[in-house]
Amino acid sequence: MTEQSTQPTPATTPAPAPVMSMDEVVVPVKAPVAGAKVERVKKKKAVKQVPRGNAYIQATYNNTLISITDPNGAVLGWSSAGANGFKGPKKATPYAASVVVKALLTKIADHGLREVNVFIKGIGGGRESAIRAFHINGLSVLSIMDTTPIPHNGCRPPKRRRV
Repeated sequence: MTEQSTQPTPATTPAPAPVMSMDEVVVPVKAPVAGAKVERVKKKKAVKQVPRGNAYIQATYNNTLISITDPNGAVLGWSSAGANGFKGPKKATPYAASVVVKALLTKIADHGLREVNVFIKGIGGGRESAIRAFHINGLSVLSIMDTTPIPHNGCRPPKRRRV
């Protein structure tokens, strides 16, 4: 006669219950459903108040770029005509420059900016209208400085063409 083992096989033995103290509580973690939107909570940064800043306007033939910094040079915000939906030659127009200023000031409104020193570079169409737009949107312009680079007899011209 053959004897059968009465002991259960290792695969069928139940796992022992984990030993827990009264403080520990096991909470099952629910996995996110595929395709579901996971919301992440972001802490809001403390916005530093800057009553006076610098505005840098770069007005080229193709675009108008404006950035506003604090007095130390840290950029508070920037905007350009291309970023505001203008395409092609419309980016260098005076109207586009005024829209850029308005969009930029709404973007950095929580910084409390009231006065700016304007540094302007380039010879594009949005030069004067950008400065006017600062005044129209409630900022007082303290000074205007033109920083357009001017060559003092610059680079050597290319040699004469021989045909």
